[in-house]
This record gives sequence, structure tokens and C-alpha cells, in this order.
Amino acid sequence: MTQDAASSPARNRFVKTSLVVRKEFAEQLAKAVFFLMSVAMVAPLLAIVAYLVWRAWPVLSWNFVVDVPRRGMTDGGIWPAFIGTLYLVGISLAVSAPTGVLAAVYLNEYAKENWLNRIVNLAVINLAGVPSIVHALFGLGAFVYAARFGYSILSASLTLAIMTLPVIIASTREALAAVPASFREACWNVGATRWQTIRAVVLPNSISGILTGVILQVSRAAGETAPIMFTGAVFFKAVEKGQLLPYRLDEQCMALSMHLYTVATQVPNVKESIPYATAVVLLGTVLAVNAAAIALRVWLRNHKKW
Repeated sequence: MTQDAASSPARNRFVKTSLVVRKEFAEQLAKAVFFLMSVAMVAPLLAIVAYLVWRAWPVLSWNFVVDVPRRGMTDGGIWPAFIGTLYLVGISLAVSAPTGVLAAVYLNEYAKENWLNRIVNLAVINLAGVPSIVHALFGLGAFVYAARFGYSILSASLTLAIMTLPVIIASTREALAAVPASFREACWNVGATRWQTIRAVVLPNSISGILTGVILQVSRAAGETAPIMFTGAVFFKAVEKGQLLPYRLDEQCMALSMHLYTVATQVPNVKESIPYATAVVLLGTVLAVNAAAIALRVWLRNHKKW
């Protein structure tokens, strides 16, 4: 027997069988299907953004952002609405983020597993599914009339905070639950209290997950129209060009979402590119805030201690 003939059985042992070939084909097919699904989700989004930018391009500029509406909002810019949106999102975030995180810490770290805790969890889940128009009516009754804040930025911001609170609570609880129980036990074994463990170990290692809820909160708060229309947004507000603090908390304000609806449906003879430019600025503002939060989340995740 020659040496080649003796080594041929050893080589044949590494030949792919029909089962391996079928599995590899199925794997490649699944990979192609998932890739096409990803393209099917991303391509329409890119097409929509490109179409908006193309239609907005004639007026889209920095001057459009910092200028004020003119000639009955048929010309000019969106500065009052842009600043009003920052007011509403910033104040609602300042209220809902600490409240949501503290509520999630209590529910996940302190509350006992009993019927009351289950009812609270069910209420949080149901609150997340309530339509925005219902939140608007609640804000109208609770903040405008009952609390006597009137139609104001404060009423609108608190309504947005209530609306986005369940998302922050749910995402924070998931982030807290992802921290291994052994971390807590190690701290307790060296004499740390429950709060010291939460403050020094649990929260720092879950902050990247908590930011996920904040990102979702910003996106939803900036794009909602019904809650602010019922509680604090106004059709038009006279503001000086480039004024950084044009509103008081007890005043009504303009907002990008409502301004977009107004110029697109209620204002005759408006420049065709102005609604598209307003939509691009609103989308860009949300994306910029989300990108900053995502970058912070990635940085914190890369600096985790476990």
C-alpha cells in the first residue's frame, strides 16, 4: 500500500458530511434573511430622513433655527418653539428621572414580594400603555385646575413627566436586577448597609441601563403634542430672536411638535419647505440628545468594574 493510499482515510475523516453541509446552508440562509430584515427596517428610515432633508433644504439653516416666526408664521424661523421644547423636555426629565430611579430602587431593593408590590408593578405596566390623550386630560385636571398651576410650562412638563415615568421605572428595575446578587452579598458580608450597597455598588454598575429609559423618555417627551396642547403649549408666543430664556414657568410656550402641526394644517400660504424644516430640526434635536446619552452609556459600560 502506498503512502497516499494510507493517508486517504485520514483525509476523508475531515470531509464535510451531508448533515454539516445542510446545517451550514441553513446558517447562511438565516444570516441572509436577518440581514435583509435589518435592511428592510433601516432603509425606510433613511429614505424618510433623506426626503425630509431634501424638502427642507431651501430654508434649512442655522438662521432658520434662531429666527422667530414672521408674517403670521408663513415665514421666518422656529426659535420660540425650539426653546420651548427644550424647556418642556428638560423640566420633565428633571422631575421624572430622579422620581423614576428612586421608585425603581425601592421596588427592586426594598419592597417585599407581596400583594401590594404586585399591584404597584401592575399599575406601572398599565400606566405605560395609557394613550397620551388620557395623560393630557389627567394633566388638565390635576395640574391646570386642581393644583392651580394654570396653562403653563410647569403643567405641561409635569404631565410629560407622569407620562414617561413608567418607562424610566421599568428600565431602571431591569438594570438593577442585572447586577449580580453576589455583589450585594459581598458588601453585606463586610458590614455595609443596604443603602451603602445600593449607592456604592448597585447604582454605579446599572447606570448604563438606567440611561436607556432616559433616552426613551427624551424621544417621547419631545414628540408628544396632545399632553402639551391641553396643558401649556400655545399657538404663538412673541419672543425676541436668539433670546435664551424667553419663558417663565408660569407662562405658556410654543413647542416644535405643536408648531409643526400648526404650520402644516392651520396656517395658509406658508412656505412649503417650512414644515419639513421644522420636522428635521425636531428629529435632529431628538437624535442629538439621544446620541449624547448613548455615548455616555457606552462610556460608562466600558468602565464597568465587572
